[in-house]
Amino acid sequence: MLLALEEAKSNYTLQENDYIEVEVYTNEGELIIDPNNEIRRELNSGGNNQQLRQQEKPQFLIREGGLVKLPLVGDIALAGLTLNEADSLLEREYSAYYEDAFVITRYNNKRVIVLGSMGGQVIPLQNENTHLIEILALAGGVGNQSRVDKIRLIRGDLNDPEVRIINLATIEGMKNASLKVLPNDIIYVEPVQRITSEAVRDISPILGLITSTLTLILLVNRFSE
Repeated sequence: MLLALEEAKSNYTLQENDYIEVEVYTNEGELIIDPNNEIRRELNSGGNNQQLRQQEKPQFLIREGGLVKLPLVGDIALAGLTLNEADSLLEREYSAYYEDAFVITRYNNKRVIVLGSMGGQVIPLQNENTHLIEILALAGGVGNQSRVDKIRLIRGDLNDPEVRIINLATIEGMKNASLKVLPNDIIYVEPVQRITSEAVRDISPILGLITSTLTLILLVNRFSE
C-alpha cells in the first residue's frame, strides 16, 4: 500500500522532461494573452518558432535539474511539485508583475492508453483527478461491442504489472470503478464474443469437408447405377 501511495505521488508531481502549459490570469479573471509579446520573444529566443506556429498554447519543458524557463519570471524550479503547489508558487512570482495573478498549470505529456473493443487510443491526462469512467467517456464510451463487466486496468512495470478487473455492470462495481487513473495506465476493454458467428466460422472447414464428401458420394452412386 505504501509503495502504491509513493508511486501515485511521484506520478502526479512535475518531473524532469515533463511539458507543461501555464496560463496567467488577472485578478478579474481575464486571461493575460502574451503580454508585451513576452511569450513570443521567449519562444523565438529558444529557437521554437515552429512550436509557436503549431500550438495554440506554448508549452514549456522542465529541464534537467528541475528548472523551467517561463516568460517574465525566467528559470524557476518546479520539479517535485504538484500542480497545485506549482500554481501557488507561480502566482507569487507573477504577482510581482500583475496584481493578484491567478495561475493554472497543466500537464502536457501525462496520458493513459485505451485498448480492446474501443480501439487503440491515447488519452491525455490534464489534471490529477481523472477517473476511469471519465477516460472511457473521452475514448468514445463503451458500446454493445464491449464487456463492461471485465474491464482490465493494467498499472506499473509491464514485466510484473498490477492488473485490476473492474465491473461496471453493477452498482457495486460502479462504486469500485470511481478510482483515479495514473499516468501510463493501460485500460483494456474486452470485446463481446459473438458465439454464433464464431462457432460458424470455426466449423466452416468441417462443414465444407462434409459437403464435399457427400457430393462425391452422390456422384459415385449416380455413375455406378
